[in-house]
Amino acid sequence: MRPKPLKKEDILRAMRHTRSNRAAARYLGVSYQHYKPYAKIYTERQPNGNEITLFEKHLNPSGKGIPKQLVGSKKEPALDLILTGQIDPSHWSVERIKSRLIIENRIAEDCAKCGFHERRILDYRIPLLLSFKDGNKKHWNIDNLELVCYNCYFLHIGDVFTPEQIDLIEDAPKDKFKVEKPEFDLDEDMLDNMRSLGLI
Repeated sequence: MRPKPLKKEDILRAMRHTRSNRAAARYLGVSYQHYKPYAKIYTERQPNGNEITLFEKHLNPSGKGIPKQLVGSKKEPALDLILTGQIDPSHWSVERIKSRLIIENRIAEDCAKCGFHERRILDYRIPLLLSFKDGNKKHWNIDNLELVCYNCYFLHIGDVFTPEQIDLIEDAPKDKFKVEKPEFDLDEDMLDNMRSLGLI
């Protein structure tokens, strides 16, 4: 079975969650050889007016932003080392570990309380927060971790936002937090699918 073609929005989504082209290919569950030609097809206009390919934009030869656990190692540690407490996870962002839990299929990408898993159309993200069941943010055992939606976090655990953040959100102009429309076109199949779902 041939791997499916990659759309520009797929590659942009992978780029938002990763630091290199190889990591983006892993995020999408395809081989680097399959990913590379598609990433070279799609381009993006830079502030200076030039266009570069998404592949060029996501090059990271120096490994910037990719943590080095061992001297001479350019790879992130196995997730098991974090989940069993063998490695202190404070060197990595919670968001990155959460992404790896989802990508490596260690945790379901839906709310553990209500099952919510709806994706935002513009960027394909699900509003889920990583929660520690016992409240101990240093206890990374997989049985102590769950993903919960913003609503269930508020109902079962606590406030999602600080009072200052709430004031900022409620007092802000309507377009302050508007999500920018992605720079890609939807093909007819995607448009038909969205019409069948009543989204357009």
